[in-house]
Amino acid sequence: MISEDSKTQVNQEDFIKRNKNIYEGIDAVNIEIEISDIKKEKGITKITYSEKMTTSAGNINFTNIAKLVKEDKQYKINWVSSMIFPELRNTDKVRVSTLKGNRGEILDRNGEGLAINGSVSNVGIVPGKLVESREKDIEKILELTGASIDYINSQLSASWAKEDTFVPIKKISATNTELKEELSQISGVMIQSTAARVYPLGEEAAHLIGYVQPINADELKEKAEECYNSSSIIGKTGLELSYEETLRGIDGKEIYIEDENGNKLKTLAKQDKKDGTDVMLTIDSNLQKQLYNEMKEDKGLFVVMEPKTGELLACVSTPSYNSNDFVLGLTNSQWEELNNNKNKPLYNRFIQSYCPGSTFKTITAAIGLSTGKISENTTFNYTGLKWQKDKSWGSDYVTTLTAYNGAKNVANAIIHSDNIFFAQASLQIGKDTFCENLDKIGFNEQIEFPLTLRKSQYSSGSNKAMTTEKKLADSGYGQGDILVNPIHMASVYSAFANNGNMVKPYIEYKENAEVEYLKEKVFTEAATNAVKNAMIQVVESPEGTANDMKISGLTIAGKTGTAELKNSMSDTDSGTLGWFDCFTINNSSGRDMLIISMVENVQNNSSGGSHYLIKKIRTILK
Repeated sequence: MISEDSKTQVNQEDFIKRNKNIYEGIDAVNIEIEISDIKKEKGITKITYSEKMTTSAGNINFTNIAKLVKEDKQYKINWVSSMIFPELRNTDKVRVSTLKGNRGEILDRNGEGLAINGSVSNVGIVPGKLVESREKDIEKILELTGASIDYINSQLSASWAKEDTFVPIKKISATNTELKEELSQISGVMIQSTAARVYPLGEEAAHLIGYVQPINADELKEKAEECYNSSSIIGKTGLELSYEETLRGIDGKEIYIEDENGNKLKTLAKQDKKDGTDVMLTIDSNLQKQLYNEMKEDKGLFVVMEPKTGELLACVSTPSYNSNDFVLGLTNSQWEELNNNKNKPLYNRFIQSYCPGSTFKTITAAIGLSTGKISENTTFNYTGLKWQKDKSWGSDYVTTLTAYNGAKNVANAIIHSDNIFFAQASLQIGKDTFCENLDKIGFNEQIEFPLTLRKSQYSSGSNKAMTTEKKLADSGYGQGDILVNPIHMASVYSAFANNGNMVKPYIEYKENAEVEYLKEKVFTEAATNAVKNAMIQVVESPEGTANDMKISGLTIAGKTGTAELKNSMSDTDSGTLGWFDCFTINNSSGRDMLIISMVENVQNNSSGGSHYLIKKIRTILK
């Protein structure tokens, strides 16, 4: 080893170690060196070279000189730190600092936070401050935080945990003042505030908004080229996942030389951070909260849409979970309780598809009227509460609940929710016409939406065909193999408010947005008006099945529905779904609402599923 200046002298082993640690620390790759000049002066050979590399903070390029001296017929290098970077001295350090990119926030239509960058309280232990009652105090911490004894012991025994170190144990909500007060009374406990994702609506919007968590190893490997790092957080479910590319902040980095006193001498590379972009939704937080609290004890859903524009004002699934719990960290017992709960709080109901029952009759009517297969004056002749086409059906019948006076026509069949009329109507429409028109309104089609919605379907078979005549008859009143997604159903029902045009549901707020149709002219204007008028009478007529929905001064078009989830005529165990779908017309408040609502297991509900829902919907329309 040769050195011109003993103060800059480094032995070869230390130089290699220092070089390796620096280059690994800055994630240097693609290192290229090109020699540009070689000069010999007074026994010293000077090699001028250019070097470039890619690092975690971008590219670094520099020109440098290596000095070689020939001794005993051998060339020896002058090992100095400046060979790593020209400005680097042996007493200097190369530092890497992270410039944290902020995640964009999710806001409602009024700017209220649905997913925000806030803070939580980090509960920790300072080992040196644990007193003689150490075991008793740790037991109390376990009781209050739900942390496991194995986790606490592993944290306290970690090599970095010193007597005066803050050892984090559990994150808790910053607003849980009672718990923080109890924990503060325990010797050795310290509580610090730390930045975190916060969900102000908690369980009221969990299925819609979702949550973030630290990136895992598989995700990091999958996104190796997308500037994620081991400390990144990432959307795991809901809109946090759907809008990940918009919301995510990209960390910046700076690589710089620092002297022995901590002064920054030179920046070698810098990549600016990139903050994520906020996402504003069409959701109304107050409406979302109100509907959740109406349904939180049930298994059910609400989808509320502005029928003229397609703006989704609320998407509620119950029961629910709290998104904040996933940010704070679930204990094993909390996760088991959520995952094994028979009511499925993790299950997002408004993205699924269900048997719609009698709410589907309006669609059968609109198809029949639009295709001319039936008219407003078409009547069917039958008596009693059960019917079958002929003896070929064997023991299978179509049954209806209520007999009524008056013609068996479209309007009366909608007002009285007559299964038999719509079974006969679907047979008269015919399988091919019926299925073609269901395809026309988006059945068997993936509806574009930030969350993946289950497709609506009219057949459980792979060939998308109704297999029997009885299946076709049952489909006419929303049974058979008919399954409909609630958000799709909102779009179909919007056709009755838009002269046969289905608005496209959307959830990202747009200022002065123009109406966009998902499907145009799916029903004729005459058909939609006929169905709409009948739906108004469902509410207005004393004989209407939703007369209890009537509100003075407000015109409401609605349809009740009960879906029996039977595997056979004798099946009494599969449960029943209650539905009520409606929309307001020219609401004096200036904002009309189209509401799709469903509650599960109403077979034992004395008030019936539809009427149970009507009571809840009235609270938001009054």
